[in-house]
Amino acid sequence: MAEVAGLLLAAGAGRRFGGPKALAVLDGEPFVVRSLSVLAEADCVPVRVVLGASAARVRALLPDPEVAVVAEDWESGMGASLRAGLRALTETDAEAAVVHLVDLPGVGAEVVRRVADGADENTVARAAYDGVPGHPVVLGRRWWPEIVEGASGDKGARDWLRARHDLRLVECGDLGTGNDVDRREDLPG
Repeated sequence: MAEVAGLLLAAGAGRRFGGPKALAVLDGEPFVVRSLSVLAEADCVPVRVVLGASAARVRALLPDPEVAVVAEDWESGMGASLRAGLRALTETDAEAAVVHLVDLPGVGAEVVRRVADGADENTVARAAYDGVPGHPVVLGRRWWPEIVEGASGDKGARDWLRARHDLRLVECGDLGTGNDVDRREDLPG
């Protein structure tokens, strides 16, 4: 069975939210800890967390600070986080990476497991919720250099994924919402 890494993007400043979403708390648990637990429960190994805004504060919350990767140019957008994370994973034996976002409290381990099922170095898969593409995304190692080359701004790998004819959409609407939290009022009740 292929080793599938977990890559948690948690570098943003959360301007619309009023602060870094990695530090947001839901049910007594910071988003970054909650998201890491999801990846761990889904058996993602190894796991890396990309930090940027408030990196020292977020790192202090991590059960293992060694999993942190700092995207020095995080302010330029999600592309910087994706580049930093995939570069860090090239030093591992992972054949694929589950790219998860810190602001998705409605995405649980079941979603990650379903999207990552059968992943290998050639995989290009993405969760969908009622047919609408969302996160997490699974990227086979074969594609990492190409994605790193093209990732920029706040788009991350969006354009790269849009151009793929081999993208496998994996319906997960029965397992979660896939809704991100952009503002405090978006937090689940």
